Amino acid sequence: MSQTMPLPAAMLQRARDFDGVPAPARPAATVVLLRPERPKFHVYVLRRATTMVFGGVYAFPGGGVDPDDRPRTIKGDWPERLGVPEVEAKAVVGAAARELFEEAGVLLAGPEDDPGRTVGDVSGADWEADRVAVQRRELTMTELLSRRKLLLRDDLLFPWARWVTPEFEPRRFDTWFFVALLPEAQTARDVSGEADRTTWISPEDANGLAMLPPTRVMLDDLDAYEGIEGVVAASAGRDAAAVVMPRVELTDDGGGVLLIY
Repeated sequence: MSQTMPLPAAMLQRARDFDGVPAPARPAATVVLLRPERPKFHVYVLRRATTMVFGGVYAFPGGGVDPDDRPRTIKGDWPERLGVPEVEAKAVVGAAARELFEEAGVLLAGPEDDPGRTVGDVSGADWEADRVAVQRRELTMTELLSRRKLLLRDDLLFPWARWVTPEFEPRRFDTWFFVALLPEAQTARDVSGEADRTTWISPEDANGLAMLPPTRVMLDDLDAYEGIEGVVAASAGRDAAAVVMPRVELTDDGGGVLLIY
C-alpha cells in the first residue's frame, strides 16, 4: 500500500535541481518514546532549533550512529530484526539508546546483577554530568554503563520501521525507528540544547504540527492502536529491515508529490 504527500516548496526545488548523483546515507536511529495517557497514550516530540538540520520541524529524539555505539546487549536477534550484520546492528541499537539519553535524559538500562529492573531517576547532578560527557563524546555509553555497573535494556526498544532519505536531498540518513516506553521514575526533559520546544502529545493531536514524512507516517501508524500494549505487540510483526525510501513524482504544472511505499 502506498500514499502520497505534498512537497514543500524548498523540497520540491531540491528535487527539480537534483543531478542524479545521491549523497551517501548515514546510519541513524530514532526513538519514539511513549507514556500512558488517557484515553490511549502520548508521544514525546521536540521541535528542532532553527540552527539544526531540519530546523523548525517536530521530530523524535535521534541522530547519527557513532563508531563507539556498540554496548553489550541483551537480545541476540538484532541482526535479523534490523537487516544488517551484528556489529552494525549493535551500533544502531546503541545509537538509539544514546540519543534518547542525550536528547531527552531518559536511560534504558538496569543493574548488571538485576537486568530486569530499570534505573530510577537520572536527573541528578552526577547523572547530568555523565549525560553531558556522553553528548560531548568525552564518555561513551559503553563506558558509562560499565562504570555504573549497568546493562543496556535493549529489550525495551521495539523496532518499527526503516526510512532512507530521498536521493535528491543533500544530507541523507538510513534511519531505524524504535518505539520505547518511558521507564518508571524517569522524566523526559529538554536537555540537549538542540530543540526550542518539547511536548508530550497524542498522535491524533499532532496532526497540525510541522513534521517530515517519516515522523508523520510514524504517528499515523501509532494512532491506529488503542494502547501501548497494542503497539508493543504489533512491533513483533513489523519488518523493521524493510527500507522505505520516498520518491518524488514531478508534475507538468511545476508541482510534485512525495510517493511513499
